[in-house]
Amino acid sequence: MLFFRPSTKQSIKNTTQLIQSLLRITAWASAVATTVAYSTFASADSSVTHRGHGIAMHGEPKYPAGFKQFDYVNPNAPKGGSIKLAVNSSGGFDSLNPFIFKGVSAAGMGTYLYETLTQQSEDEAFTQYGLIADSIEWPEDRSWVIYHINPKARFHDGHAIDAEDVVYTFELLTQKGHPFYASYYKHVKKVEAISKDKVKFSFEPGDNRELALIVGQLPVLPKHYWQTHDFSKTTLVPPLGSGPYKISQVDPGRSITYQRVKEYWGKELNVNVGRYNFDQIHFDYYRDNTIALEAFKAGEYDFRLENTSRNWATAYTGPAVDKGQIIKESIRHYNPTGMQGFVMNSRRWPFTDPKVRQALAYAFDFEWTNKQLFYGSYTRNNSYFTNSELASSGLPTGEELKLLEPFRDQLPPELFTTEYQPPKTDGSGRIRGNLRTAIKLLKEAGWKIENKKLIETKSGKAFEFTILLASADFQRVVLPFTKNLEKLGIKADIRLMDTQQYVNQVRSYDFDMVVHTYSQSSSPGNEQHSFWHSSTVNTPSGRNLAGVNNPVVDQLVKLVISAPDRESLITRTRALDRVLLWNHYVIPHFHTQSFRVAYWNRFSKSDIAPRYALGFDNWWIDPVKQKALDQATGR
Repeated sequence: MLFFRPSTKQSIKNTTQLIQSLLRITAWASAVATTVAYSTFASADSSVTHRGHGIAMHGEPKYPAGFKQFDYVNPNAPKGGSIKLAVNSSGGFDSLNPFIFKGVSAAGMGTYLYETLTQQSEDEAFTQYGLIADSIEWPEDRSWVIYHINPKARFHDGHAIDAEDVVYTFELLTQKGHPFYASYYKHVKKVEAISKDKVKFSFEPGDNRELALIVGQLPVLPKHYWQTHDFSKTTLVPPLGSGPYKISQVDPGRSITYQRVKEYWGKELNVNVGRYNFDQIHFDYYRDNTIALEAFKAGEYDFRLENTSRNWATAYTGPAVDKGQIIKESIRHYNPTGMQGFVMNSRRWPFTDPKVRQALAYAFDFEWTNKQLFYGSYTRNNSYFTNSELASSGLPTGEELKLLEPFRDQLPPELFTTEYQPPKTDGSGRIRGNLRTAIKLLKEAGWKIENKKLIETKSGKAFEFTILLASADFQRVVLPFTKNLEKLGIKADIRLMDTQQYVNQVRSYDFDMVVHTYSQSSSPGNEQHSFWHSSTVNTPSGRNLAGVNNPVVDQLVKLVISAPDRESLITRTRALDRVLLWNHYVIPHFHTQSFRVAYWNRFSKSDIAPRYALGFDNWWIDPVKQKALDQATGR
């Protein structure tokens, strides 16, 4: 669990952060799309071609050509100072190559070291603006896209970034990189450098509206560097990048430090004005969350994104908090909160049966858990797109019903007659009614109780499984669940593992049940294929952890990706959401609609908060606050 993530933006700008999050099983999802504020001209084949400074999912970008900076930054934010952040990871890190299957890479690699062709804004559902590319060109049918590279773009050694670097990167990542890249860019037919400053991506036929934009999220690697280094191996040698920071110091498994590049080529770009204000960013690794919290209160690091409700309710006390030296703040956001839950591996017996999966949900007492463990701070998940207009609700009607009707014979009948809601209790801890419902479902699925054990009638096998955990903090949530399962005659063991062991088992789908979050963006698209499509069931180190293998889901994923406008995207996403829910792949957990942060009172930030991100990289060290804090603490 990362105490600090610079942003929740759904972008391959943070591809390495995505993969790191994937390896920590916090999951992160990307999504994008197309349509641009544009000028038009006649191309060689006389078709209408668009060229613009930015690309939006639907309509036009918020920011016009020549805009000065994003609304949520302070263009006059002072540069300077050093900050310390923390990462909670039982296994630390063992690599500075975040692009491959091997190893666990260090925090911050994607955010600070590498640049991409485009940069996402944090106050639009999904819009990309030029970064390495200063303009984008595409035809009406979006069968290809050309990125025009900014002639000022440079790697840290001064070598110009050109189209050959983009082509080389694409081939390197899709052929030798983490399997995610091959899956995410599978519909790219051809990549070619048509000149030194123009790279063209051609796409397979179809209505995949995102492709013209998601290729812009590609992190661009230096060809001249990797041609003389072994990309397939983990390394602790700082690689060559092009971003606002360089790696200045590495203590393997313990810490990593980034230094701001004063000659950074992109510091005056409008997408970077007011951002990356700290001179130095240092990450320390902690193996225990409790120790990490105490270290924060002792001033060992500066900023903490709190993910534990008990800590949020009770732990931020003491003189530093009372005197205002530590600020505790909830910052509202409008991101879909996705789906966190107990994910059942439907590849494995007995989770192959959706009725069994449905039955187990009646053993999780959210209301008691929220009251007794979380101080009532959470809301139950009832959608894979909670906290957004993309979430399904009620019964399917109108266009959504028309969309689902052809699949009626392949879907649970309840989907058309009953609003989906996860099982509820009165919060007392007494859930006999729910357990009776669970037993009824299990009997219908061919199970019976013998000698206080749940036995499958057909095979005679007892119902036993293991829940894998990578965080000791979650044991207090899981233990009451296993006690309720025991009342059903089910033996559920908890296995707490270090990060690397956990990663390896989940990568190979060697698990029965895990706690996982399917993060979502405000503009779902190609990432849904990697989450749910049947073709990804056996993809090594893939994101289809639940093993979804459903022809209706396949069709709906295709429709989501090809949605021609926002209205149809919402309808299709709600239909996909509804089908996933009624197939019971996950026992839903809970969410909050705010970033819960605590920080030492040395920072300032813009009065305008980004709608879809925390935006910590837009903050700065305030000299007045820093001086007051130094005087108060004697630092």
